[in-house]
Amino acid sequence: MDFGGHYIIAAPRHEVWEALNDTAMLKAAIPGCHKIDWSGENTLDLEIKVNLGVIHPVFKGGLTLSNIMPSKSYTLTGKGKGGLLGPAEGAADIVLSDAGDETDLVFSAEGGASGQIMKLGKAIIGNSAQKVIDGFFERFWCRHGGQGHSTAAGMGALTHP
Repeated sequence: MDFGGHYIIAAPRHEVWEALNDTAMLKAAIPGCHKIDWSGENTLDLEIKVNLGVIHPVFKGGLTLSNIMPSKSYTLTGKGKGGLLGPAEGAADIVLSDAGDETDLVFSAEGGASGQIMKLGKAIIGNSAQKVIDGFFERFWCRHGGQGHSTAAGMGALTHP
């Protein structure tokens, strides 16, 4: 399953970079996040409750940052397990560039799951994952003084009102 988005964030690139690496900001911005803490120089432990329609599993796992180019880009790789639903994993490339006084953020990811979770169907899983992604960037953008909104299923855009 592929996911992505293109977002304009009302903050300079270095501030966006710092916020993307601030666990308090991430916890506040990630829908359903119960825990996110640095466990190493480039690794995070994560616990997130996901809304999959009729069920709401809690996924516990880890995130690893690689291909790090400070204030420009990194790759985020995650693996987690949702109890009886089984494992899920994914990888995302996040690229930041200047857009005047703002930051242009491009996000592209792919993910997958196995076991019981896939019995729910790719459409439910994909829609739920995209909602978490869009919800994260909307909350993230709003914390930087904006009033964000998402457009176009599968590709979010946050712009000035």
